[in-house]
Amino acid sequence: MRVIAAFFVAALLGALPARAAFETAASQAFLMDFETGAVLFDKDGDKPMPPASMSKLMTAYLVFSKLRKQDVRLTDEFGISQKAWKMGGSKMFVMVGSRVTVEDLLRGMIVQSGNDACIALAEGIYGSEENFVDEMNKLARQIGLSKSRFRNTTGWPDPEHVMTPRELALLGRRIVQDFPDYFHYYSEKNFTYGKDAKGKDITQGNRNPLLYKGIGVDGLKTGHTDASGYGLAFTGTRDGRRVVGVINGVKTMNQRSQESERLYDYGFNEFVNARLFKAGETIDTASVWLGDKADVPLVIEDKLILTMPRKARRDMKVRLVYDGPIPAPVRKGQVVGFVEVSAPDVPKVEVPVVAGADVARLGLPNRIFAAINYLIYGPKKIEGAKTPDKLQRGAPKLKAEG
Repeated sequence: MRVIAAFFVAALLGALPARAAFETAASQAFLMDFETGAVLFDKDGDKPMPPASMSKLMTAYLVFSKLRKQDVRLTDEFGISQKAWKMGGSKMFVMVGSRVTVEDLLRGMIVQSGNDACIALAEGIYGSEENFVDEMNKLARQIGLSKSRFRNTTGWPDPEHVMTPRELALLGRRIVQDFPDYFHYYSEKNFTYGKDAKGKDITQGNRNPLLYKGIGVDGLKTGHTDASGYGLAFTGTRDGRRVVGVINGVKTMNQRSQESERLYDYGFNEFVNARLFKAGETIDTASVWLGDKADVPLVIEDKLILTMPRKARRDMKVRLVYDGPIPAPVRKGQVVGFVEVSAPDVPKVEVPVVAGADVARLGLPNRIFAAINYLIYGPKKIEGAKTPDKLQRGAPKLKAEG
């Protein structure tokens, strides 16, 4: 007998007024929910583009991985070569022949976007920028950046140096996930290093315009070349929820600030995360046929969190579907059904449900006795016989974010 327990869930948040489809002046843009990975906006997100200094996220990711393995320490000092000192573009102003700590070089690269810092880190860790770039490309393949190609550590213009907005967002997500001990560098608003011709300290501000708006942004990286236009990879939180996004190809710094903020706000204003079940949560019980226990708990193994438009949240429906009663023997972890979640304009989701305990089969005499009882008295009441009001009371308590 197919048992369907339907949980009709009322909206926890009022639906916002409908908005027109989001549009942006950026040539390319991509936005995703950090926790679920749901794509919230995609404009040519898989098209390779010149990433400019946003590709320094990959340079940093490789350095962070060496730090985690303790192949390198923050207190290690690297010598500054002629190549690093002479490197053009944005600089942290290291001096040739000096020695600089890895931590200062990281801050110079992340906060000040120093190309000289990138070269110094590459040479200090792998002996040359070329060797470092080889490792960047290997690591990129390992973490799933299949379309990214790196020719240098800085994002310096090169027709073969490309990334996609999606892969930049995925890389930003990986930095937050994989290296929480180092992610804080991306939220630093300024960094002081070196002295100018008059002997005064040189303080440079972080180029990420969203850091200064008080909207929860805590990373990631700007980029600009003539070929790429102005771009920004960004991430931030609001009410406990994080998004990661990328824009590229806008014409001015002011437009970069405006378009990235609009896309960031769109992710929070138009979408919500519905937290349906925790990992390992028992969501119901099912009757067992000819088992040494009358029923078995039904468990969802992984947490179930769905990102959806706010306006669809109020009409979301959650159904538990299984064939019951479940015949014994039942093994713990055995898939016995699924949870189905549906909402308007959202792809239907089905998640397996497993038995939460072992249930042995009755011995022959008890099976005969149970079968006779079944013939005389009929089946016991099972979940499918619940009345709608009981289903409503038995519905999971859902929380929504955003």
